[in-house]
Amino acid sequence: MAKQEQSSTIEDKVLQETLHKMAVKFKQLRIDKGFSSYEDYAWAHGFSRMQVWKMEQGNNLTMKSLLRILKTHDISLAEFFKDFDTVVK
Repeated sequence: MAKQEQSSTIEDKVLQETLHKMAVKFKQLRIDKGFSSYEDYAWAHGFSRMQVWKMEQGNNLTMKSLLRILKTHDISLAEFFKDFDTVVK
């Protein structure tokens, strides 16, 4: 395998792991806020059900969506990512 292909594979793996961590954290924040259903959470906060579902599945998301979700939980980007130690170089 070429060095560039290897690097790309490692970056993809790190990206997928990071998105998974984010998904787990989104779901936990929702549950901690008292919403057992992502659908109820989405409806109560003005998100589409599909958008919340995708975020909790670890699909790619926009910065705008991330900031909106964090605002509903009253937490900063720094606080959300404080347990994330993976860096892609």
